[in-house]
Amino acid sequence: MAAAGLAWLALAAAGACLLLCARAARARRRARPRHVCVLVLGDVGRSPRMQYHALSLAQRGVRVTLLGFQGSKPHDAVLRCRRIRMTPLAEVKGPPAGPRLLRYAVKAALQALQLLRALLKMDPAAYVFLQNPPGLPSMAVTWAVCRLRGVRLAVDWHNYGYSILALTLGPRHPVVWLATWYEKLCGRLSDLNFCVTDAMREDLAKSCGIRAVTVYDRPASFFRETPLDVQHELFVKLGLTLAPFRARGEPPDPTGRRSAFTERDARGGRVRRLEGRPALLVSSTSWTEDEDFSILLKALERFDRSSREGASLPSLVCVITGRGPLKDHYSRIIGQLSLKNVQICTPWLEAEDYPLLLGSADLGVCLHTSSSGLDLPMKVVDMFGCCLPVCAVHFRCLHELVKHEENGLIFQDAEELATQLETLFSGYPGPAGRLHRFRTNLRSSRQLRWDESWERTVLPLLDEL
Repeated sequence: MAAAGLAWLALAAAGACLLLCARAARARRRARPRHVCVLVLGDVGRSPRMQYHALSLAQRGVRVTLLGFQGSKPHDAVLRCRRIRMTPLAEVKGPPAGPRLLRYAVKAALQALQLLRALLKMDPAAYVFLQNPPGLPSMAVTWAVCRLRGVRLAVDWHNYGYSILALTLGPRHPVVWLATWYEKLCGRLSDLNFCVTDAMREDLAKSCGIRAVTVYDRPASFFRETPLDVQHELFVKLGLTLAPFRARGEPPDPTGRRSAFTERDARGGRVRRLEGRPALLVSSTSWTEDEDFSILLKALERFDRSSREGASLPSLVCVITGRGPLKDHYSRIIGQLSLKNVQICTPWLEAEDYPLLLGSADLGVCLHTSSSGLDLPMKVVDMFGCCLPVCAVHFRCLHELVKHEENGLIFQDAEELATQLETLFSGYPGPAGRLHRFRTNLRSSRQLRWDESWERTVLPLLDEL
């Protein structure tokens, strides 16, 4: 009897403990602030996925601190949102001279101190959403602050930082080895992990022991086909006028009623497409080592040569958007090309103009190859949101996004890309051919948008918001 009494007493005590724990957990959840920090140790304006995270959280009543470098202008939807507070971080340059390893270490240490100060000053939060890369020093600093303040850390894996370092330092460099060890260790310390492809999810599990959820990049709602009158305003604004093609007999138009592609009637009425207009090809880039733009330039040289030799091809305007370290290098090469029927321009677009350009184009080209082979180019996601067919250079997991002969074409080198351009633009702008079929396929497919995808994949994991 005594033993039975003790057993019942133990069960009662255990039940009471469970009840108290449950009440304490509910109290903590009630006390948990509806506030999330979205952190980018980089240019926030050039981090659309993290902007989308912030917007999705804000649209569900969560207060968001968007923490990162000020550079490019974020999208208007982010700037207008009252629940999103932009908090700038200053980019640390590090010492201008000295051994590379020492300069890198000093820069990382200074950036760590600045980030530590910003996170400790921030209002209490339920989560920190951290973009990786760059993860050095942000992963370690953010994890330490999260543990100190009782905040959950969610790492959004866009790629591997060590694979990007290996492009310039080489895969056997000690810094690359250290970055690999650091990234895998810190990744295992996080509470949640998101990644951009199934291939990356499998690699994280296999090589790092990290369980991640695939959250594919999806186009935001403002990526869509652009109405003709808006196209005309954009072309005039960007200076895509008839001037480069005057040899075909078209006079310049000082009134702004004509672009290279469209015109508005003399009374300011309806806009119409010009007969014999050029085709518009668009590519976007960060001008980094993982995108070889010599492939596109060689393909355009062959296209121009074929056009001058009598092939049934239109004049072509190629717009390459973006900023980055190799832009000056490629701009010099472009300036040395002798092209007659191809015009190449490299403007920097405002965030609001970029979707309009994609929605006005005839074809997109992607030269992103991925330093790890495990991420996907968001630029293609945005192009597909605008029903814009794509020619994309092949790499390991591209098949998760680009379906060859369905929504675009995959190429291996400049010769293959040149052949694809000539085939797709043969007989342009007629409705026959693969270019039209790819666009029709994109229009008829129900493309999942970012917010709908986020609600299905991310929101159910945020049990304390």
